[in-house]
Amino acid sequence: MDKWTAQIETYVDGEISSAEMKEMDAHLRTCSACTADALRQVQFKRAVQSVGRRYTPSADFRQKVRQSIAARPRRPAVWFWLPATAMVLALFVAVALSVRDQRLALRNTYSELADLHVTALASPNPVDVISSDRHTVKPWFEGKIPFAFNLPELQNPEITLVGGRIAYLGQSPGAELLYLIRKHQVSVFIFQERAVGHLPKSDSTLQRQQETFNFRSWSQNGLHYFVIGGVAGDDLSKIADLFRNAG
Repeated sequence: MDKWTAQIETYVDGEISSAEMKEMDAHLRTCSACTADALRQVQFKRAVQSVGRRYTPSADFRQKVRQSIAARPRRPAVWFWLPATAMVLALFVAVALSVRDQRLALRNTYSELADLHVTALASPNPVDVISSDRHTVKPWFEGKIPFAFNLPELQNPEITLVGGRIAYLGQSPGAELLYLIRKHQVSVFIFQERAVGHLPKSDSTLQRQQETFNFRSWSQNGLHYFVIGGVAGDDLSKIADLFRNAG
């Protein structure tokens, strides 16, 4: 049993110092397991309190109890803050679960995009429109996908546009642009943000068996961009910055 687990019960009972209370509050904001445990204890205590109210003692009984405890010091009541604490803890749990689900959704999306990237590279015809001219590639997508996007003008001789093709993430159509940066192939995927969900901006690495892919991901003007390749993160950032500034 670690320090935090051992302290949860006294935290819920309000039997720790103010400094320890603040320290525990900060920990609960980052630990979903302890937050869930604390919430269970708060809910249990509230349930016990609720059951206790079902019996109403007589006036004589209350008088006897008062007399029996008259000489004892009364402990400060802590129950008044339990409803608020339960609400805060429930919020912590919800946030923690939301973050976990969001990370899982992002990882699943990255895995699916890695499959599309590898499939394109393994194909004898990796793109449907072959051109290094953005004025040729961009119009090719018109009418084939339900949105428009801007292609950056390339001024870095190390980066070359190979072409593009239609890609599907789930059932949602989008654009896949293939680039070469010092002979390494990089895919840029563009989808409508509402089609892929509200995924967070992320600079990530996906390791699968003996393959390692770096990612750059962000949302802009209702579209979500994914840059993927087995190249260094700095190289991906160069291409990502071109799209961010494409206007």
